[in-house]
Amino acid sequence: MGKKEDVYALLDAKGVAYETIEHEEVFTIEDMEKIGICSRGNVCKNLFLRNGRGKRHFLVCVQKDKTVDLKQLGALLGSRMSFASAERLRKHLGLTPGAVTPLGVLNDKNAEVEVVIDQDLAGEMPLGVHPCENTATVFLSFADLRRLIEEHGNPITCCKL
Repeated sequence: MGKKEDVYALLDAKGVAYETIEHEEVFTIEDMEKIGICSRGNVCKNLFLRNGRGKRHFLVCVQKDKTVDLKQLGALLGSRMSFASAERLRKHLGLTPGAVTPLGVLNDKNAEVEVVIDQDLAGEMPLGVHPCENTATVFLSFADLRRLIEEHGNPITCCKL
């Protein structure tokens, strides 16, 4: 799933309805707001984290305007949390900084990265996520995103963040 075309092919093969918006390279939610992507749906802010010992990795997805308190999140997940390095991001999800996406778990060969999704993302509004590259945003339903993650076998937790 290294290329966005691979993601599109997978979404098509799985019968997932989605809309794609191609755009310039973006690295932050602010970059996405500047080019109007955030007005199209509920854009996800995604964080790649590790536990205190670096043995567990987490992909956390929240609404674009939420702030994640790592202490509270650590208490919820039972471990101190910190941001994972770009090297770990590449190793576990095959992604680069700025392109973090829940669809990156499709590159997680052993389905070890735990996905934590803010329950406020559940609903009817389409979710905007990168298709493993930060030059496009894919809008799909929460149900389809959750199904893709579950079918891949990654542990998933949906909770209030």
